[in-house]
Amino acid sequence: MPTSVIAVKAFTTRSQRSAPGSDQQPTPAHGRTSRVEATARGRRVRWAAGLALAAPLLLGGCSFFPTYGASRGATTQGQDTFKLYSGMMTTGIVVGGLVFLLILYTVIRYRRRSDEMPSQFHENIPIEVLYTAIPVLIVAGLFVFTVLTENNVDATQPVNATVTSTGSPVVDIRVTAFQWGWRFDYPGLNVGVAGETTNGPNNHGPQMVLPVGQTVQITLVSNDVIHGFYVRDFDFQRMALPGVTNIFDLNVVRAGTYPGQCSEICGLYHSEMLFSVRSVSPAAFRLWARAQVAAGHTLQLGGSSASNNPPLETHVTPSNALAPPSTAKGTA
Repeated sequence: MPTSVIAVKAFTTRSQRSAPGSDQQPTPAHGRTSRVEATARGRRVRWAAGLALAAPLLLGGCSFFPTYGASRGATTQGQDTFKLYSGMMTTGIVVGGLVFLLILYTVIRYRRRSDEMPSQFHENIPIEVLYTAIPVLIVAGLFVFTVLTENNVDATQPVNATVTSTGSPVVDIRVTAFQWGWRFDYPGLNVGVAGETTNGPNNHGPQMVLPVGQTVQITLVSNDVIHGFYVRDFDFQRMALPGVTNIFDLNVVRAGTYPGQCSEICGLYHSEMLFSVRSVSPAAFRLWARAQVAAGHTLQLGGSSASNNPPLETHVTPSNALAPPSTAKGTA
């Protein structure tokens, strides 16, 4: 081979090895620096993933069921609803946190470093199976817990039952919604309580009294338009529909007074269609019932709650600066 050809090949080989972007081996110092940076980056990713997983518990005050601003439920049904809500919120935060970390990692790890075309690929079977299976499992789990919770919340004692399977008495209450007030009838106790707008205890409408620890079966009806029976501390709402009877059970677990309201826009004074629920001990409940009968707050008119509502002409202007609350009328 001629000497000139050998010289050209040697020069070309040296140029390729020293050219920028060539496959020259990094110096030992550069290799150590890369390993240190990779270790630090991996440590940051692990810390961020740990914080994302722990965030729901930290936000909830280290509780297994963070509230996320909701009520924990003053009834057994409300407690089941709260646990489902808390679990869904926690799941959403964890999934959202992991997705955010993956996006952040991708942006930093694969940011543009040069004009060189990166390696191309069109599929990764393990990753595709993973990001398909995990969402399906999460949705299936939430679906199962939702069905179980709905079954617990909607479970009722047989209509007109006097005792539960455990032998505790059942308190039957007929709740009638009307424009714009509520009536609570206790057929088994001959007690009837009704009121309009903001009259009643603390100007929060009529009050329904319940015994703690006993099953209360409520029959909900409407006397005119659609209303909503809503008690925030019960994590519970049911619709009062004209011509439809809704029956549900409530099991209050602790004594207290809980505000309620109509949750469906039902007319001019909807915002003041308030009521309250007071839960007391069974002994105090029996005393209250006897006191109501003695005061004349009975079913009347053959026990028909709908026909015993205050007539429409007694509706008054809502309480405000121009119309004092003293003008409100209604039977108590």
